[in-house]
Amino acid sequence: MTTTLFAALALVTGAPNGAPELTIYNQGFALIKENRTFHVRAGRQTLAVEDVAATIDATSVGFKCLDTSNPFEVLEQNYQYDLISPAAILNKSVGKRVRFIRTIGNQRDVLEGVLISAPNAIVSAQGGSQSTYNGMVIRTDDGRIVLDPTGEIEVREVPAGLISKPTLLWEVESARAGDFPVGLSYIANGFSWNADYVLTLGANSKADMQGWVTVTNGSGTQFKDAKLKLLAGDVNTASRRSPEMARGGAMAMMKADNGFKEETLFEYHLYTLQRPTTLSNRETKQVMLLEGTDIPTRKRLIVDSLQGIGTFYPNEGEIGTGAIVPQVRVEFTNDKASGMGVPLPKGRVRVYQRDASGSVQMLGEDNINHTPRDERISLVVGRSFDVRASRKRTNFTRVSDRSVSESFEVEVRNRKEVSETVEVVERHWGDWKVTKKNAEFVKDDSNTIVFNVNLKAGETRTISYTVETRW
Repeated sequence: MTTTLFAALALVTGAPNGAPELTIYNQGFALIKENRTFHVRAGRQTLAVEDVAATIDATSVGFKCLDTSNPFEVLEQNYQYDLISPAAILNKSVGKRVRFIRTIGNQRDVLEGVLISAPNAIVSAQGGSQSTYNGMVIRTDDGRIVLDPTGEIEVREVPAGLISKPTLLWEVESARAGDFPVGLSYIANGFSWNADYVLTLGANSKADMQGWVTVTNGSGTQFKDAKLKLLAGDVNTASRRSPEMARGGAMAMMKADNGFKEETLFEYHLYTLQRPTTLSNRETKQVMLLEGTDIPTRKRLIVDSLQGIGTFYPNEGEIGTGAIVPQVRVEFTNDKASGMGVPLPKGRVRVYQRDASGSVQMLGEDNINHTPRDERISLVVGRSFDVRASRKRTNFTRVSDRSVSESFEVEVRNRKEVSETVEVVERHWGDWKVTKKNAEFVKDDSNTIVFNVNLKAGETRTISYTVETRW
């Protein structure tokens, strides 16, 4: 079924004056600012603004005449989003005359009459919809009732209230006529941006790092030659509709010859792209954010059987016994001495290393939060293949009603052909003290001690200690 229009709807709109500016936030929305010029008549009239984002938050719209004489004032604002479509036109044409054209065999049959029921999509119980139509009824001029015909329908006019694209309408009162510049700002959902980083490990524990910004526009509107700004930080927002993100679409990637310039804004960081860029609807774009070379890194192998376990006391049973696969971390400091020293927006870091043939292989990935300069970054890369450990409690003695003594052994095995250093982390709660040990440790905090175990190639070592706990 197709629909032909006898008339088209026209709206008077303001002409864009300069490129739009977009500030995209981590929370999935953007603040959009642009200037438009309106030809205003004297008296009361309606100004229309098309080409706004389809995901606009109409309650956030700001409108200001940039002419210092303030020639007009806004009396009322409306946001219309009842878009033109065959189904919408027919639903609003019930009771009006239509012409129906159908082909029967080789004959062209034309019916004229009144549409008394419009076709509606059948909605399933699960909330989805089918592509079939139900309920079209036409009363022809000769009195026949035609049910659910198939063919082409012509209507005489577009029903009132339908528009071709989401539109802001301002009811204004102007003291005089003229061309006036107007500043428009609003918040729209459907945007997102995040940082993606690539850390490539090289020789001598040095690494190179590249940061890319990934921007997604799912707002339903293209922004041509826009001034792009990205705000990094956790901005508090009231409850809002969930962003409607684009699915599919195009991917664009480019190296920023005029890249991002960073500045501090309140308690956040603002990154401004130093050249215009076009954000097409349903597009994901990547632009380089930063690049660092020869960053000193440190690899850590951590044996921590009690990681993530909350406070407990020994009489609650034995915890942390069994085989342990050490966690592997890569760490570096975000400072100028390390070749970085810039605020890093939160995002995903992928860690790579070159193999013997020179080909890059991925080792793992982790997420980082917003990280200011001079802070340490610790990335969980994965689990060790050739270093293993096991832990057991070898003795438990109740010293009194409110104290016990426990002994533990942690065996660490290096199956590599090179030496390794392994950190054995042990945790205890309450009033505790180590009464016996076979190796030195560092008390990291009130609940944590760390044994640094240096293992030669193929070496196995056992850490043993006794701890007394009172409560």
